[in-house]
Amino acid sequence: MNRATISELNQILADYAVLYQKLRGYHWRVSGPAFFQLHEKFGELYEETAERADEVAERIRALGGEPLSTLKELGEAARLTEDGSTTEAAEMVRALAADYRTLNGRLRAMAANAAEAGDTATVNLLEEFADGQEKTVWMLSAWLAGAA
Repeated sequence: MNRATISELNQILADYAVLYQKLRGYHWRVSGPAFFQLHEKFGELYEETAERADEVAERIRALGGEPLSTLKELGEAARLTEDGSTTEAAEMVRALAADYRTLNGRLRAMAANAAEAGDTATVNLLEEFADGQEKTVWMLSAWLAGAA
């Protein structure tokens, strides 16, 4: 069991938990001319985030570790921040793009650590997530450019 990898994966799991809830909150609170478009997109993204969190937790178990599972544990380990106050659509999209960029940097750094440890399965998982999320950042950024 590689405790460092498990610890890093638990931080990624916690970040996904915060991102999931942020997306849910934005899904519930978005309003205005972009409501239909963003309501649907935020729903798509929180479902994708839930799947990724599940895959990270399963990878932790496969490595012999225990995934964080309480809201308290996840909140304490998360590096992304919650947001229960943003109500303007462009600010929501801007915050999400920043979170995905931050998360992608962490995924790529952790993938490099896992590669050094010879953990190909973890590398593949994290790189796949980061690759997909790069497209999400691009799409969110494109939406912002059109909203300006």
